Amino acid sequence: MSSEVAVEPGRMRSWLAAHPLASYAVRRFGLYLVELWGAVTVAFFFFRLIPGDPIQTFIQTLQQNYVYNAQASAAVIERYRSEFGLDGNLFSQYLHYMYRVLFQQDLGPSLLNYPTPAQDVIMRALPWTVGLLGLSAVLAWVIGLLVGALAGWRRGKAGADLVTNLAIALSHVPYYFLALILTFVFAYQLAWLPARSAYNARLTPGISPEFVFSLLKYGLLPSLSIVVIGVFSWLLSTRMLMVPVLGEDYLTYAQAKGLRPRKILTKYALRNCYLPQVTAFGISLGFIFNGNVLVEQLFNYPGLGATLVNAIQILDFNTILGVTNLAIFAVLTANLILDLLLPLLDPRVKYWR
Repeated sequence: MSSEVAVEPGRMRSWLAAHPLASYAVRRFGLYLVELWGAVTVAFFFFRLIPGDPIQTFIQTLQQNYVYNAQASAAVIERYRSEFGLDGNLFSQYLHYMYRVLFQQDLGPSLLNYPTPAQDVIMRALPWTVGLLGLSAVLAWVIGLLVGALAGWRRGKAGADLVTNLAIALSHVPYYFLALILTFVFAYQLAWLPARSAYNARLTPGISPEFVFSLLKYGLLPSLSIVVIGVFSWLLSTRMLMVPVLGEDYLTYAQAKGLRPRKILTKYALRNCYLPQVTAFGISLGFIFNGNVLVEQLFNYPGLGATLVNAIQILDFNTILGVTNLAIFAVLTANLILDLLLPLLDPRVKYWR
């Protein structure tokens, strides 16, 4: 029996050696698990070391409306510490938190809306962030990729140079600064669009033309502040990748064959530019969760960014860690998927290395 068991690892290694793509996937997935565990662990200890006692602050808030005697107050504090996983030393808190997350799929209660579980608070905010920021990020990437490719393809032309110079001037403008300008112009001066909230409070959320129109109307300003700056950033990076490609021999050969310029651009030049941009877009997905916090705060948008800020203000560790770990999971998972797909998209990438 022991000899049969000992043979199995050798067979597995031989099989992986004969299938380099599977070997690459296994190694990459193992690295992904290590990175995920390390990032979650660092986030846990980082936020736990922040000075302050959230339970004591929470109890003091309750005491403004209710009267406790000293003995009852101490008992209540002890109960809340146990419920929020704050009793014991830091290492025991970490072990209890990891066990609860991995085996019970429970983040614990949220101080923002006690006794609602933190995962419920996060899941209520997640659709708003994905719907607004996610779609805005995808739209900015697509527009920036196409316009940047055209700007590089037609370099030296007046229109292409104008777009490029405009992008250089505005690509580093913060999202929130552009959001302030758009709000001042379109909400306060022209009064065309609302300045705050996600939809008209007089409407009942649901799938109806009135509610959908309200969502689009209220989400236009925050979305524009993200899309415009994002387009300029992707435009510059795509143009930077496009210009060196235009001097390659295979493009000269394609032109000599008499291929149409549009086909050369889309089938040859752009194909060698969008692969690095796909990888960069996967890395930027984390900003969907935590890179546009000020935009959500400015427009009072009920997304994860606003939830994270409110949780940090009262040291709601369960909600803070939930949002942070969700961003970590999204970024690492997106990069894992891209790493697995890139050898299939680009034959030049050697997955066995």
